[in-house]
Amino acid sequence: MTEPALPRAERRRRTERRILDAARDLFAERGFERTTIRAVAAAAEVDPALVMQYFGNKRRLFAEAVRVAGPPDSAAGPEEAVEQLLGTLGVKMRLPPASLAMLRSMLTHPEAAATAREALSRQVGQVGASLSGENAPLRAALMTMILLGVTVGHQLLELDELREAPHDDLVAALRPALRALAEPAL
Repeated sequence: MTEPALPRAERRRRTERRILDAARDLFAERGFERTTIRAVAAAAEVDPALVMQYFGNKRRLFAEAVRVAGPPDSAAGPEEAVEQLLGTLGVKMRLPPASLAMLRSMLTHPEAAATAREALSRQVGQVGASLSGENAPLRAALMTMILLGVTVGHQLLELDELREAPHDDLVAALRPALRALAEPAL
Protein backbone atom coordinates (compact mmCIF):
# COMPACT_ATOMS: atom_id res chain seq x y z
CA MET A 1 0.00 0.00 0.00
CA THR A 2 1.38 3.45 -0.88
CA GLU A 3 1.65 6.29 1.61
CA PRO A 4 -0.66 9.25 1.12
CA ALA A 5 0.94 12.26 -0.54
CA LEU A 6 2.11 15.02 1.75
CA PRO A 7 0.14 18.25 1.69
CA ARG A 8 1.62 20.90 -0.58
CA ALA A 9 2.53 23.19 2.34
CA GLU A 10 4.51 20.39 4.01
CA ARG A 11 6.35 19.54 0.77
CA ARG A 12 7.21 23.24 0.41
CA ARG A 13 8.56 23.42 4.00
CA ARG A 14 10.68 20.34 3.46
CA THR A 15 12.09 21.68 0.20
CA GLU A 16 12.88 25.02 1.82
CA ARG A 17 14.57 23.22 4.73
CA ARG A 18 16.70 21.15 2.31
CA ILE A 19 17.77 24.30 0.46
CA LEU A 20 18.62 26.11 3.69
CA ASP A 21 20.54 23.12 5.08
CA ALA A 22 22.57 22.90 1.87
CA ALA A 23 23.16 26.66 1.88
CA ARG A 24 24.34 26.63 5.52
CA ASP A 25 26.83 23.87 4.80
CA LEU A 26 28.18 25.57 1.67
CA PHE A 27 28.34 29.08 3.16
CA ALA A 28 30.15 27.66 6.20
CA GLU A 29 32.61 25.77 4.04
CA ARG A 30 33.17 28.31 1.24
CA GLY A 31 31.94 31.67 2.51
CA PHE A 32 29.56 33.99 0.69
CA GLU A 33 31.63 34.85 -2.36
CA ARG A 34 32.49 31.29 -3.40
CA THR A 35 29.02 29.81 -2.83
CA THR A 36 26.77 29.80 -5.88
CA ILE A 37 23.04 29.33 -6.27
CA ARG A 38 23.80 26.41 -8.61
CA ALA A 39 25.96 24.71 -5.97
CA VAL A 40 23.26 25.15 -3.32
CA ALA A 41 20.64 23.77 -5.71
CA ALA A 42 22.81 20.77 -6.57
CA ALA A 43 23.45 20.00 -2.89
CA ALA A 44 19.72 20.32 -2.12
CA GLU A 45 18.85 18.26 -5.22
CA VAL A 46 16.56 20.94 -6.67
CA ASP A 47 16.60 23.14 -9.74
CA PRO A 48 18.44 26.49 -9.33
CA ALA A 49 15.24 28.27 -10.43
CA LEU A 50 13.50 26.83 -7.38
CA VAL A 51 16.16 28.32 -5.09
CA MET A 52 15.54 31.68 -6.73
CA GLN A 53 11.77 31.24 -6.40
CA TYR A 54 12.07 30.58 -2.67
CA PHE A 55 14.69 33.22 -1.83
CA GLY A 56 14.93 35.69 -4.72
CA ASN A 57 18.72 36.11 -4.72
CA LYS A 58 21.89 34.89 -3.06
CA ARG A 59 21.92 37.71 -0.51
CA ARG A 60 18.46 36.79 0.81
CA LEU A 61 19.35 33.09 0.78
CA PHE A 62 22.43 33.91 2.87
CA ALA A 63 20.41 36.05 5.29
CA GLU A 64 17.95 33.19 5.86
CA ALA A 65 20.67 30.55 6.07
CA VAL A 66 22.64 32.37 8.75
CA ARG A 67 19.66 33.45 10.81
CA VAL A 68 20.00 31.93 14.25
CA ALA A 69 17.97 32.20 17.39
CA GLY A 70 18.48 35.47 19.21
CA PRO A 71 20.26 35.86 22.54
CA PRO A 72 18.51 34.87 25.74
CA ASP A 73 16.07 37.27 27.35
CA SER A 74 17.40 40.22 29.29
CA ALA A 75 18.72 39.25 32.68
CA ALA A 76 17.50 40.82 35.90
CA GLY A 77 20.86 42.37 36.71
CA PRO A 78 24.59 42.50 36.00
CA GLU A 79 25.46 39.18 37.65
CA GLU A 80 22.71 37.40 35.72
CA ALA A 81 23.89 39.03 32.48
CA VAL A 82 27.41 37.69 33.07
CA GLU A 83 26.11 34.19 33.79
CA GLN A 84 23.84 34.24 30.73
CA LEU A 85 26.75 35.24 28.51
CA LEU A 86 28.98 32.58 30.04
CA GLY A 87 26.16 30.08 29.59
CA THR A 88 26.30 30.66 25.83
CA LEU A 89 30.01 29.88 25.66
CA GLY A 90 29.51 26.13 25.20
CA VAL A 91 27.29 26.76 22.19
CA LYS A 92 29.80 29.22 20.74
CA MET A 93 32.51 26.56 20.89
CA ARG A 94 30.38 24.20 18.75
CA LEU A 95 28.74 26.55 16.27
CA PRO A 96 26.32 25.24 13.67
CA PRO A 97 27.11 25.77 9.98
CA ALA A 98 24.90 28.89 9.81
CA SER A 99 26.93 30.65 12.47
CA LEU A 100 30.24 29.54 10.99
CA ALA A 101 29.12 30.92 7.64
CA MET A 102 28.32 34.23 9.30
CA LEU A 103 31.69 34.40 11.07
CA ARG A 104 33.60 33.45 7.95
CA SER A 105 31.84 36.01 5.76
CA MET A 106 31.15 38.97 8.06
CA LEU A 107 34.51 40.65 7.49
CA THR A 108 34.56 40.28 3.72
CA HIS A 109 30.99 40.75 2.56
CA PRO A 110 28.78 43.80 3.28
CA GLU A 111 25.52 41.85 3.53
CA ALA A 112 27.06 39.32 5.92
CA ALA A 113 28.47 42.21 7.96
CA ALA A 114 25.04 43.84 8.13
CA THR A 115 23.41 40.59 9.27
CA ALA A 116 26.11 40.04 11.92
CA ARG A 117 25.84 43.65 13.09
CA GLU A 118 22.07 43.31 13.46
CA ALA A 119 22.35 40.10 15.52
CA LEU A 120 25.15 41.48 17.68
CA SER A 121 23.29 44.75 18.22
CA ARG A 122 20.28 42.82 19.52
CA GLN A 123 22.51 40.93 21.94
CA VAL A 124 24.27 44.12 23.07
CA GLY A 125 20.88 45.74 23.65
CA GLN A 126 19.66 42.83 25.75
CA VAL A 127 22.84 42.70 27.82
CA GLY A 128 22.82 46.50 28.15
CA ALA A 129 19.26 46.41 29.50
CA SER A 130 20.60 44.35 32.42
CA LEU A 131 23.32 46.84 33.31
CA SER A 132 23.10 50.13 35.13
CA GLY A 133 25.15 53.28 34.67
CA GLU A 134 25.44 55.76 31.86
CA ASN A 135 27.96 53.74 29.87
CA ALA A 136 25.95 50.47 30.05
CA PRO A 137 25.65 50.16 26.24
CA LEU A 138 29.43 50.48 25.83
CA ARG A 139 30.11 47.92 28.56
CA ALA A 140 27.52 45.56 27.04
CA ALA A 141 29.21 45.89 23.65
CA LEU A 142 32.60 45.11 25.18
CA MET A 143 31.22 42.06 26.98
CA THR A 144 29.65 40.79 23.77
CA MET A 145 32.79 41.41 21.73
CA ILE A 146 34.97 39.54 24.22
CA LEU A 147 32.87 36.43 23.62
CA LEU A 148 32.93 37.03 19.86
CA GLY A 149 36.74 37.23 20.01
CA VAL A 150 36.94 33.98 21.96
CA THR A 151 34.58 32.36 19.43
CA VAL A 152 36.63 33.54 16.44
CA GLY A 153 39.86 32.43 18.10
CA HIS A 154 38.43 29.00 18.87
CA GLN A 155 36.35 28.31 15.76
CA LEU A 156 38.13 30.05 12.89
CA LEU A 157 41.70 30.67 14.01
CA GLU A 158 41.80 27.38 15.91
CA LEU A 159 44.13 28.73 18.59
CA ASP A 160 45.50 25.76 20.50
CA GLU A 161 45.23 27.58 23.82
CA LEU A 162 41.49 28.03 23.34
CA ARG A 163 40.77 24.69 21.70
CA GLU A 164 42.65 22.66 24.31
CA ALA A 165 41.31 24.52 27.35
CA PRO A 166 38.51 22.78 29.22
CA HIS A 167 35.19 24.66 29.08
CA ASP A 168 35.24 25.28 32.85
CA ASP A 169 38.69 26.90 32.61
CA LEU A 170 37.50 29.26 29.88
CA VAL A 171 34.47 30.24 31.95
CA ALA A 172 36.58 30.75 35.09
CA ALA A 173 39.06 32.95 33.21
CA LEU A 174 36.36 35.06 31.54
CA ARG A 175 34.06 35.53 34.56
CA PRO A 176 36.17 38.20 36.39
CA ALA A 177 36.62 40.26 33.20
CA LEU A 178 32.90 40.15 32.38
CA ARG A 179 31.95 40.93 35.99
CA ALA A 180 34.28 43.95 35.97
CA LEU A 181 32.56 45.25 32.82
CA ALA A 182 29.09 44.51 34.17
CA GLU A 183 29.45 46.84 37.13
CA PRO A 184 29.36 50.61 36.54
CA ALA A 185 32.66 52.40 37.16
CA LEU A 186 32.74 54.21 40.48
